[in-house]
Amino acid sequence: MKKTLKEVVIHRLKLKDTWVICFVLGLVMMNYPFISIFNKEYLPFGIPLLYLYLLVGWSFSIFIVYLFSRAARREADTKGHL
Repeated sequence: MKKTLKEVVIHRLKLKDTWVICFVLGLVMMNYPFISIFNKEYLPFGIPLLYLYLLVGWSFSIFIVYLFSRAARREADTKGHL
């Protein structure tokens, strides 16, 4: 049986390795090298660049966790578990 691209992506999202990689990436992005890159006087949209970086990064990480949890729930529902 041939798997669709959607099924493959959902399967990959559920892997524990993916969770660990996202966690480590989040830690790296919220530490010294990246924070210092965005700690500038530049004000896009009237918002300090560092605040904008943190807000967008935080929002993006919440969206990724939402996708992971949705994929995990979909598999649990198809298997009959909660």
